[in-house]
Amino acid sequence: MYSKILIANRGEIAVRIIRACKEMGVATVAVFSEPDADALHVALADESYCVGGPSPTDSYLNEERIISAALVSGAQAIHPGYGFLSENAHFARLCRQNGIVFIGPDPENMERLSDKAVIKKLMAEAGLPVIPGSGTLGSVAQAFAEAERIGYPVMLKSSFGGGGRGIRQVNGPEELENAYLTATAESLSAFGSGDVYMEKFVHPARHVEVQVLADEQGHVVCLGERDCSIQRRHQKLIEESPSPAVSPDMRAALFEKINAAVRAIGYTGVGTLEFLLDRSGHFYFMEMNVRLQVEHTVTEALTGIDLVKWQIRVASGIPLSFGQEDVDITGSAIECRLNALAPGQVEFMHVAGGPFVRFDTWLVTGTKVTPYYDSLLGKLIVYAGSREQTLRKMKAALCEMVIYGVENNIEEQINIVESDPFMSGDYDLDYFEK
Repeated sequence: MYSKILIANRGEIAVRIIRACKEMGVATVAVFSEPDADALHVALADESYCVGGPSPTDSYLNEERIISAALVSGAQAIHPGYGFLSENAHFARLCRQNGIVFIGPDPENMERLSDKAVIKKLMAEAGLPVIPGSGTLGSVAQAFAEAERIGYPVMLKSSFGGGGRGIRQVNGPEELENAYLTATAESLSAFGSGDVYMEKFVHPARHVEVQVLADEQGHVVCLGERDCSIQRRHQKLIEESPSPAVSPDMRAALFEKINAAVRAIGYTGVGTLEFLLDRSGHFYFMEMNVRLQVEHTVTEALTGIDLVKWQIRVASGIPLSFGQEDVDITGSAIECRLNALAPGQVEFMHVAGGPFVRFDTWLVTGTKVTPYYDSLLGKLIVYAGSREQTLRKMKAALCEMVIYGVENNIEEQINIVESDPFMSGDYDLDYFEK
């Protein structure tokens, strides 16, 4: 086990990782940009280093300065959190070259699995059903040819993307050229690569993902599925586990296939396999995220398993102490993402409480929410013995939450949780359109 870890991130995920390290007796090193000098993650860490100005390129994406901070501090490992450098194979390779452990997949595996066209091919070979699609598209002409082969409507997606960027729905040939040029430009700007691929638009559908954890000894466990269908412009707003649309038999069959597929590709660490689930109950594999996800907290609330701690343990070679039969998926957990709608400063904050109510945040009174980074203020997570109880608990918790001084989406989240489609569990990716 490591004695000191550097956290190459900010916000609530940096706070989350630091807390896990403290509970494990591991010293922590924070990095921060100039606007984040007074941030909570800096205050909680044992030591901290400024790595640049407000722009992520100058600070949280500045590989050389982060490596330098790790070397100066004597950190043995770097935890990237999610976003920023978490799926950057070049950074993982740079860590290895400097004798630092990157807490995540090795760079070769990351390079192979981060390309969404490649991972779909690997998963199809491993026996998972995949959405009909293409490899990386090299031109507009190729995009037209693939769209004709697959059949409209189609989706264009960034090969290395996430967070809803680099995605365009194309309903017919008259929309394709502009969508292709826009998607490639957006992908290049956001991820440093303009590579995009195409897949069939499955509609109507739900977005269901499965959390996996795999160690270096070949043990793989599935830690339940999460329903992430409440999205606006491909940005997730609410996640719940288990999904109201997945029966025990569907779950068991899917987990069996996923266990075999993850072993087949030789993956280690935490990862998430994302699927579309159609109205007929058929799953279609979309992509695999080779990192911790924002919504990992839902799985933790449901199973009682600390994913961050196990991510660190697995990276240090420790085998899993439990198997698939030990994972208890009972009850229900829901997470609401509380986002800033505009920059501001927290003048007063009251956090909801009670049994099995959790709020992961980086806010304290006086925190300035700047326009430089992600709008996520915090994640409100509740757990109860049934979905009906969890819905009531979440509504009560949302009504109790107060974040004054920063315009936010708490009222919208209350409206969603109270809506008939969400309460009934009969919702899909068209929630906001309907």
